[in-house]
Amino acid sequence: MTALFGIAWRSAWNRRFTLALTVLSIALSTFLLLGVERIRTELRENFSSSVSGTDLIVGARTGSTQLLLYSVFRIGAATNNLQWKSVQALAAHPGVAWVVPVSLGDSHRGFSVLATTPAYFERFRYGNRQPLRLREGKPFAELFDAVVGAEVADSLGYRVGQQITLAHGSGELDVSDHADKPFTVVGVLARTGTPVDRTVHIGLEAMEAIHLEWVGGAPMPGLKIPAEQVRKFDLTPKTVTAVLVGLKNRAAVFAVQRWVSTYGGEPLMAILPGVALDELWRVVGVGENALLLMSALVALVSLAGLVSVVMAGLNERRRELAVLRAVGASLRHVLALLALEGALVTLLGVLLGVVATVLGVACLSPWLQSHFGLALRLTEPTQNEWLLLASVLAAGWLASLLPGIRAYRLSLADGLSPRI
Repeated sequence: MTALFGIAWRSAWNRRFTLALTVLSIALSTFLLLGVERIRTELRENFSSSVSGTDLIVGARTGSTQLLLYSVFRIGAATNNLQWKSVQALAAHPGVAWVVPVSLGDSHRGFSVLATTPAYFERFRYGNRQPLRLREGKPFAELFDAVVGAEVADSLGYRVGQQITLAHGSGELDVSDHADKPFTVVGVLARTGTPVDRTVHIGLEAMEAIHLEWVGGAPMPGLKIPAEQVRKFDLTPKTVTAVLVGLKNRAAVFAVQRWVSTYGGEPLMAILPGVALDELWRVVGVGENALLLMSALVALVSLAGLVSVVMAGLNERRRELAVLRAVGASLRHVLALLALEGALVTLLGVLLGVVATVLGVACLSPWLQSHFGLALRLTEPTQNEWLLLASVLAAGWLASLLPGIRAYRLSLADGLSPRI
């Protein structure tokens, strides 16, 4: 075995430049495979972690996917709102620990506006139950305070102390601005990689204040209430869009869900965020399938390239293999020599690819999160990643045997005779 290893080392050293290219090819293949697989995994993880720590989401009776879309992802609009008395009844339920009402409908320069209570910044969780953190400033406390998400601040260049105005509805045309009641940015949230980054947060009372002159979704002609006078009115919310609910005991989730569905005040429904997220992913998870297909294609092209590189070096080794056969080396010895060399070269390439992947994730993760909201984490390899690594090792080892089988079939004269 020692002699075999010595022959393999000398042979590899004589072909060090060719083998260096082979090692780089394997490393690049490994890097692409692991990179695509990690992005695919993290995309789903980021999607499913848009909200965590919330046991139920309560809204007007509609589809579970639709309720999740507008309450968590700020997509679409509610078919109806909840009455404030329903929110109070839900908060008084003996199994409920806390409620965070949210109200949607307005926007700011293409970003959604979410009205809620200060408890939102304490109770809302994302990812692995991570709390919201402020990058600068503080939560809203005054009536016309606003806290903006990281993407809003970075895209529009907002900092604490700047004034902004909101628009009614989607605000795409900016024809219904609440310009007479400007808000002051008092806080900027740290990036989360969730829809929170693309949201402007205000208080529920502020949402009522800017709509005092509005009836049925339209402003009343000739009626203008100055910002300094709105505090004279009752700003208790009349309706909200949805309610995030935390329970005292998660075992009671189905009991509270049944209570909501049979609530007599108005037709309501409660969904489990995790279940609804899985249902939604089955609808919008085409991107995951596309990345899975891309990963398979990368694997196929990478392994085909690896075999091509090894086979291309056969002509360089024909004389060497023929000499080994001429001095009495059997097929078993030739195959063992090539298998040992191929295993070492493949292992070195895979290790370099793994190191490149780790460095890539560590270096690119902040940039990907700041520009695309995709959080890549340095974690232990998943089962699929282990399978990919094993596939590359096996393919490289098998590819190294092909020259030996082919060389054994060639005549000694073909390998020992010089070609001109």
